[in-house]
Amino acid sequence: MMNIFQLLPFLLAIFTITHCDEHDHKYEDGQEVVLWMNTVGPYHNRQETYNYFSLPFCRGSKKEISHYHETLGENILGVELEYSGVDINYKRDKKRTDICEITLSHENYDAFTYAIKNHYWYQMFIDDLPIWGIVGEMDESGKSAYIWTHKKFDIGYNGNRIVDVNLTAESKVQMQPNSKLIFTYEVTWKPSPILFANRFDKYLDPGFFQHKIHWFSIFNSFMMVLFLVGLVSMILLRTLRKDYARYGKDDDLDDMERDLGDEYGWKQVHGDVFRPPTHPILFCSLIGSGYQIATVTIFCIVITIFGDLYTERALLFSTAIFLYAASSIINGYAGGSLYARMGGQLWMKQLIVGAFFVPFLICGVSFLVNFISIYYGSSRSIPFTVMLSVTAICLFIILPLTAVGTVLGKNISGKINHPCRTNAVPRPIPEKKWFMEPLWIILASGILPFGSIFIEMYFIFTSFWAYKIYYVYGFMLLVFLILAVVTVCVTIVATYFLLNSEDYRWQWTSFLAGASSSIYVYIYAMYYFLFKTKMYGMFQTAFYFGYMALFSIGLGIMCGTFGYIGTQAFVRKIYSHKID
Repeated sequence: MMNIFQLLPFLLAIFTITHCDEHDHKYEDGQEVVLWMNTVGPYHNRQETYNYFSLPFCRGSKKEISHYHETLGENILGVELEYSGVDINYKRDKKRTDICEITLSHENYDAFTYAIKNHYWYQMFIDDLPIWGIVGEMDESGKSAYIWTHKKFDIGYNGNRIVDVNLTAESKVQMQPNSKLIFTYEVTWKPSPILFANRFDKYLDPGFFQHKIHWFSIFNSFMMVLFLVGLVSMILLRTLRKDYARYGKDDDLDDMERDLGDEYGWKQVHGDVFRPPTHPILFCSLIGSGYQIATVTIFCIVITIFGDLYTERALLFSTAIFLYAASSIINGYAGGSLYARMGGQLWMKQLIVGAFFVPFLICGVSFLVNFISIYYGSSRSIPFTVMLSVTAICLFIILPLTAVGTVLGKNISGKINHPCRTNAVPRPIPEKKWFMEPLWIILASGILPFGSIFIEMYFIFTSFWAYKIYYVYGFMLLVFLILAVVTVCVTIVATYFLLNSEDYRWQWTSFLAGASSSIYVYIYAMYYFLFKTKMYGMFQTAFYFGYMALFSIGLGIMCGTFGYIGTQAFVRKIYSHKID
């Protein structure tokens, strides 16, 4: 097995790649400034993007330079930078200059007309600052299409750095088949007081993310936490104290007499409560994956709070990939130690399932969506080389680190130390009322955790599916902690009700009770798609529901792990008292 220290250079190389760039953002007077053309696509379908030159735009006359080398995150997110051929030099104004001239064939005319009718926007970059523009517009009758042929760049500089870029589209020209279009541009440089560190602030929307409803939702969720913690502390623990007092009267009775007595409730299942759940390999793999997802989430949030990763193209996504690969050792440790405490023996199978369960889900959904992307010719289609890179990461980083974590977990914290011995024969589970069945407990348990985060879900969805940049990661960290506390409290209460009905199947119930909030998140995603967006078409629909399903599953695995961790501590606590 590869030693973890042998992997460090490779991990550092990946981390370095995510931070590399074409230059250091410093320019000398007259130095070339590259205008990169990225993607074009319908405004209402933000994720449906195509290469800029998939429309019959033409390049400038300047000599071609080498293609920009995207990072892994940029490749997956569909960033396709192409050199524009436009001549721009630092602090050198450029009067109206021709970029190129094209003749509108019937094919080109139809392509532009289709793009204008569907409100196509394009994206460009200057010094990593994004610029957006609209292809054209229809007249009031909707019969004639007009295209903007002139691009005016107003670039602000502070010292030797670019701190601001604005694009104005001018010269609206009506399109006719077989007519000629001359695309032009001009550049104006202006000194700006904006600091380089603050140049991305113009793209943020404080009025949207710091709205009163956002603050109100945080306060509401915080009050919910206080209520639930109080519920667990005051009601549940008082009930348990009465149970302990009642069971303490039976100290002089043997086990047979107690079983034949009138007592009922959680005490009666002490001989089965630590029995391993069904499908232990899958269960331990889910718990290990939940630890890993939670680790990646909290690290990404904290790093972004201090590092503003959202200001660089796909840097947050590339960082998440690196953190997920590096945290595989946590997955292996958590899943391996739990599997050992359950007396598992199929270690190779547990290792494979634990390492590849989440990557398999992600790759499976991405593979299906990728077929649609390829059919549409979208820039969101994942190249084969990127698939090979992801496979290499899974085989040579995730799998070895998961194996190392599994071995450590088995040897360090894999000893069976249950406070109660497990009976050889499982106790029959008595019949109970329908609302005490695990299925209904699971479904009811997800309502409160979802209620604590659904407002934040709106802001997160809007940032990903609309033209907003999410930057309030302090809010996200607070909501993350609230979600964890609410999930733990709700699953503890649900587990107590389950055990009190003499049903010892608490492991899967606690996990699924925590994970059930993801069901409501996905239902909310359906509502958001239908009533909060104007998305259309098979491509965007498949992309939306496919990746929202992945988001919901990941959230469910993480919340399910929170529920199991809290419930496990609770169950060990109540059964560690002298109850025999």
